[in-house]
Amino acid sequence: MKKLFIILFIAIGLPFVAHSQTFELKGEVKDQYQEPVAFASVFLLTVKDSVLVKGSSADENGSFLFSDIAEGLYFLNASYVGQTSENLAIEIIKDTKIGALIIEQQAEQLNEVTVTSNKPVVKREVDRIVFNVENTVISQNSSWDILSQTPGVIIMGDDLKVRNRTTTVYINNRKVQLSSEEVRSLLENYQGENIKSVEVIHNPPASYDAEGGSILNIVTSKNLSVGYKGNVNVGYTQGVFPKYNFGTSHFYKTKKLNVNANYNYSPKKEFKNTLNTTNFIEDGDVLSIWDTDFDQIIRSNTHAAGLVVDYDFNDKNTLSFTSNGQFQPKRDSDFFQETTIKDAVGVLDSIFTTNSFLDEKKNNISGDLTFKHQFKDQANLTVNAHYTYFDLGRNQNVNSNYFMPNGSFIRDFSFSTIADQQIEIQTAQLDYTDYFGSVFFETGIKGAFINSESRLDFFLQNNGTEFIPNLSDDYIYDESVYAGYFSMSKDWEKWSIKTGLRAEHTESSGVSVNVSNINALSYFELFPSLYILHTINKNHSLSFDYSRKVERPRYEDLNPFRTYVNERTIVEGNPNLTPSFSHNFNLNYTLNQEYFFDFYYRDNGKYISTITFQDNDNLVLRDVTQNVLESTSYGFDFSYGKSITNNWYLYSYISLFHEEESFLALQSDEYSFTNDFNGAYVDLTNYITLSKDGSFKGELGLVYMSGWLQGSFIQEETTNLTVGLRKSFLNNRAILSVSANDLLGKYNGYVSSKYLNQDNGYITTPETQYVKFGFTYNFGNFRLEDNQRGIDKIERERLK
Repeated sequence: MKKLFIILFIAIGLPFVAHSQTFELKGEVKDQYQEPVAFASVFLLTVKDSVLVKGSSADENGSFLFSDIAEGLYFLNASYVGQTSENLAIEIIKDTKIGALIIEQQAEQLNEVTVTSNKPVVKREVDRIVFNVENTVISQNSSWDILSQTPGVIIMGDDLKVRNRTTTVYINNRKVQLSSEEVRSLLENYQGENIKSVEVIHNPPASYDAEGGSILNIVTSKNLSVGYKGNVNVGYTQGVFPKYNFGTSHFYKTKKLNVNANYNYSPKKEFKNTLNTTNFIEDGDVLSIWDTDFDQIIRSNTHAAGLVVDYDFNDKNTLSFTSNGQFQPKRDSDFFQETTIKDAVGVLDSIFTTNSFLDEKKNNISGDLTFKHQFKDQANLTVNAHYTYFDLGRNQNVNSNYFMPNGSFIRDFSFSTIADQQIEIQTAQLDYTDYFGSVFFETGIKGAFINSESRLDFFLQNNGTEFIPNLSDDYIYDESVYAGYFSMSKDWEKWSIKTGLRAEHTESSGVSVNVSNINALSYFELFPSLYILHTINKNHSLSFDYSRKVERPRYEDLNPFRTYVNERTIVEGNPNLTPSFSHNFNLNYTLNQEYFFDFYYRDNGKYISTITFQDNDNLVLRDVTQNVLESTSYGFDFSYGKSITNNWYLYSYISLFHEEESFLALQSDEYSFTNDFNGAYVDLTNYITLSKDGSFKGELGLVYMSGWLQGSFIQEETTNLTVGLRKSFLNNRAILSVSANDLLGKYNGYVSSKYLNQDNGYITTPETQYVKFGFTYNFGNFRLEDNQRGIDKIERERLK
């Protein structure tokens, strides 16, 4: 592994072939009022067929520079937020400086307030959809608000989903390495005025890891001013129990140094209730009916801190360090459940109660070092090294008491477990990009090395403390992944094509004390991708894309350990899990850049799923993680977003889908059973500006889900009605917000599994009905854009 790191860093010094004599082109981009258009995109095209030769971005003063231009005739133009300049014909025979490219900015008058480009622009590119929101009426919302109305995005609780699968959030191509709840908290406090666009990448190209699904990439506006800015934010949420959060971030920028530091503290007390019914079956008839009322009270204290340091040695070389730490010194859970046991005709047979206390401590620390070199032309070389350390300790005490219907005591059963897990992740990566004529080329290599060690000790507590070896285990898992990729893309007048290939070789082994065999895997796989976009005319476009992906088991799912809610409810891992490979197809039609019609099909392969089985012989419920036999998904999505008036933006998204999954029914003579579901998802969200100056905004949203497939379960319909208000004052330095969720009380649906000799279901009700208050105050030069980012490592996604 050390050799790999050395090879990657030595590669920085590899010589590159020199180019023949070329020239420079300088100029400016301005609007019709001769004001600079900062950060506009500038393009140099061939005169013959308008093929892109070079592309660049203007700086904060609207100035741009092209280097290494070969002698010849060219077209030059610029664009910014949907507006484009006229083509300027220019002959390059020496170093040249032109006047200004003019982009006429459109404006609409709203009483006494002028809003520039107030319609968010949605643009389909060859491998992604770009939702441009800069300088629009919705840019004053939070980042979470903007993501929630991005075409194709589904909000389910704290999860962002694209086409029925959880997606990953990036900021400026850096992954946000936080839980779903923490991602939402981060984005709700990250102001949308800093966002230039949101990119929806259904099938990430070869430069991304083969593992993972869709991506939402937030691209921020760039501001090169120097100075300091900071903010403090506090939040209060009233559900069953009150919750608080406090955070602060600070950013300092000079011409060479950028430093960002942030901290967040969240003490929480949460409540969750689950009602479960299981009909145990014998010879096709109900034998016993178990009804369980399960309450959970969870108290936690979480500290999260981040540090980002960028240093520009010069305009060609940059060194960046990113570190994130999450520390949870306390997460105590009190569980209480009461189960009534009845016979087939409903006569009470017995009752048992379970009290359980779970104590957890977790640390997650990561560091990321990146060096980037930009060559004289448009080539870039990036070298990255990463390290993560994850530590989880968990102690549990469980006591069950059994009673007759008249309340007389029958017996008790007590046990305890001590578990811990340590995971280390190390990666090294090298990427190189360049233009070969009008073809953009990317290539790179990566190595990832994972080591996981887990231990579980099980003790009976009925007659003193007794260690039970066959229910205890030690498990060691090692994994190495070596990858290489290349990708090429080219644009014509009406066509864009991008293709790539990624190769990954994986070696893994799992060793368990209680399992005699060693689960070892070694496989080499290819992951091709293809993207085609055809612009028929300015109102119509078609696109097609395909990619092959892999899903590897999460580290904790590989542990053969058993976790007990009580002696009758068990969650167990599976060391024999294997990776699943999927094929993903998309066909898209766009009308007027406002109406988007998407057809998709996914062959999910042997998808990894957690399935609940009832053991009718021993009267036990088991959650088992296993590879399904096959899984497919297909659907049709329609999205439409439009400014109805100057102060009312309506976003609508409709998805019709089919989910199908075949799995091995372990408690039904290992019979192959297929579960399928046809469903619909509807999202209607209204964003309304309630004041002339745009400082007071409201939101009203309605989300309806007809149902959902979850392994062996099918969830019934759910509805979520939300409302929110947001007021900024003190020249946008202070922001006060209030929102309410699940106003109708129909956010949670009943989930059931009924087939063969299985008949059980439940409804879980967390604190989805709540009112949330938030306050943020910005100080310093708060309009600076910071260098905040997450850490881009797919291996960390498999941590729980």
